[in-house]
Amino acid sequence: MSAFGATSTNLNPNRSTEVVQPPTDSVSSLSFSPKANFLVAASWDNQVRCWEVTRSGTTIGTVPKASISHDQPVLCSTWKDDGTTVFSGGCDKQVKMWPLLSGGQPVTVAMHDAPVKELAWIPEMNLLVTGSLDKTLRYWDLRQQNPTWVQQLPERCYALTVRHPLMVVGTADRNLIVFNLQNPQAEFKRIVSPLKYQTRCLAAFPDQQGFLVGSIEGRVGVHHLDDSQSSKNFTFKCHRDGNDIYSVNSLNFHPIHHTFATAGSDGAFNFWDKDSKQRLKAMQRCNQPIPCSTFNNDGSIFAYAVCYDWGKGAENHNPSTAKTYIYLHLPQDAEVKAKPRAATGSRK
Repeated sequence: MSAFGATSTNLNPNRSTEVVQPPTDSVSSLSFSPKANFLVAASWDNQVRCWEVTRSGTTIGTVPKASISHDQPVLCSTWKDDGTTVFSGGCDKQVKMWPLLSGGQPVTVAMHDAPVKELAWIPEMNLLVTGSLDKTLRYWDLRQQNPTWVQQLPERCYALTVRHPLMVVGTADRNLIVFNLQNPQAEFKRIVSPLKYQTRCLAAFPDQQGFLVGSIEGRVGVHHLDDSQSSKNFTFKCHRDGNDIYSVNSLNFHPIHHTFATAGSDGAFNFWDKDSKQRLKAMQRCNQPIPCSTFNNDGSIFAYAVCYDWGKGAENHNPSTAKTYIYLHLPQDAEVKAKPRAATGSRK
């Protein structure tokens, strides 16, 4: 059997732009500012880094702007909606608030009893929500030291997505817990994942009517919340190569066209349209997994990290070859714009 990734020796088969001075260990999270082209990466080298992304036509440049340190690997990051501040959490069981634009020092604003796996800023509530391996979800008012609410989860938090008023939390044991944030202290609905294997990532629909779920078994589920729409639910296979099945690590909706991207441990990213149930574009496989990805605020740039995801353990980690890359891809309209299926009847 060929070694992992041996099918692709080209480090950058999609000819994407390489971000300068990348992290020295694997990237766990990528997040663009909602207001400008500032990209933040959280990584296993305990760092949160920010780059300014410049663009002139099809030429992209990156300039390292600043970085902060955690005491242990960083697992998640997100921006405040005004683009001034970055939140990051990880294995040191805390969340730091970094007033990046003003040049301020990071301060600890949230604590858990185990690593912080996910976080999201909810502008409609002016609250930060954090999900942890300690089996809790906690809401934080940044002016207060203690959480405004602690929500017990059935298991460890693995994934989280928010599009107010919809929030979905994925935990171990394939639980998917849906919250209506207009009543955040009560579960709205608990669902067993439509996928048979461990949940890896979630993405709420832009219209808040449902969500995508990705699993370690190369499959994505499209799920509508309203039971009357259940006929529209389906699952599909992706990030597979013959009998080799890879994890789906990242799901990102395009902010304008509402199509979506998947990225996986096969080293590929693809663009899809859930409404017409078609793949719009399959990109070339990189020679290492893609653990995370994100669109910028207008969908004109797609960032993805290429690095070891530890999916085959420490024994398959070769420090001499395991370099970390962050790439920027400029999606073409044909890759991300929904296109109607070929007419099969009188449907317009």
